[in-house]
Amino acid sequence: MNTPPPLTLPAQPPLGHTPATPWHRRLHRLGARVLVAFVLLHLLNHLTALGGVATHQQVLEVLRWIYRHPWVEPVLLLAVLSQAASGSRAAWGAWRAPKRLGTVERIQVLSGLVLGSFLSIHVSAVLAGRWLQGLDTNFHFAAAGLHIAPFGWFFAPYYFVGVSALGIHLACALWWRLAHRTAAQQRRAACAVAVAGMACAAVLVALLAGWVVPVQVPSAYRASFGV
Repeated sequence: MNTPPPLTLPAQPPLGHTPATPWHRRLHRLGARVLVAFVLLHLLNHLTALGGVATHQQVLEVLRWIYRHPWVEPVLLLAVLSQAASGSRAAWGAWRAPKRLGTVERIQVLSGLVLGSFLSIHVSAVLAGRWLQGLDTNFHFAAAGLHIAPFGWFFAPYYFVGVSALGIHLACALWWRLAHRTAAQQRRAACAVAVAGMACAAVLVALLAGWVVPVQVPSAYRASFGV
């Protein structure tokens, strides 16, 4: 009588050990921490324009001592590049995965692609304005396009969608961070972050368009649009 072979189980990782995270995910998370800190400061700076454009400029001059420091600015630019590269890599891998993406995963991928495109365009425009056109890339630089027809039809949705994508992408990240909570708690927290991002985007567009406080765009900024 043949004895059946002993039952063997697949090797398990040691208790407390988690599988290694792919390098592009680690890079993406590291770059995200750097960028989120800067972007939140940047958005708060824009919201100080609720007290007037002059107030925004005063806060901007203080913050520039930090993020335009010779050691800080290159780190921020590298963070943008790393986010674009690692995010694109992650998005491509997610779409090619044999397992069908869930709703949150699809939203995370799409919002990440929109956010990456927005950051790439925005950072390129700011650097071109500073280095090629010699402009002070302040509130007037950001607002100019909304005050010159027909460019406002591009810049209003551009800013709204870009900043909203940030809120939605952070909401997805929070969803995964709260995986140990109930689905209702995850949903409430993620929706709160997403709605806050969209509300911030709406206020930002209203500020830049001059619907909240008066905005007079100097001729140097209008000239960059051929006006």
